[in-house]
Amino acid sequence: MALYELRTYTVQVGKMADVVKVYSELGYPIMERGGAAKKLVGYFVADTGTINQLVHLWKFDDDADRRAHWAALYGNAEFTGEFAPKIRPLLVAQEVKLLNAAPWGPHP
Repeated sequence: MALYELRTYTVQVGKMADVVKVYSELGYPIMERGGAAKKLVGYFVADTGTINQLVHLWKFDDDADRRAHWAALYGNAEFTGEFAPKIRPLLVAQEVKLLNAAPWGPHP
């Protein structure tokens, strides 16, 4: 059964444009080149409710697949050496939720 990971990053007020630029120009291209983007369902920017949040949803085969994915990504020198130092100062908090698909309805 698939395992979903919902990551929510709270961004410093007024810094969302910077986050979008860093992800667009550096972070996402690095993930695509390294193959990490294939597990990504999507990125979303909060527009109502709790704003200043970047939300992303990932789909994994199981927990072992999830752990291997993050180990590979954090083992990528471009990701940790170039992208991470630029994005981390723009973030205030990170929340990670692991979700199991309900046995009914559609699943991405």
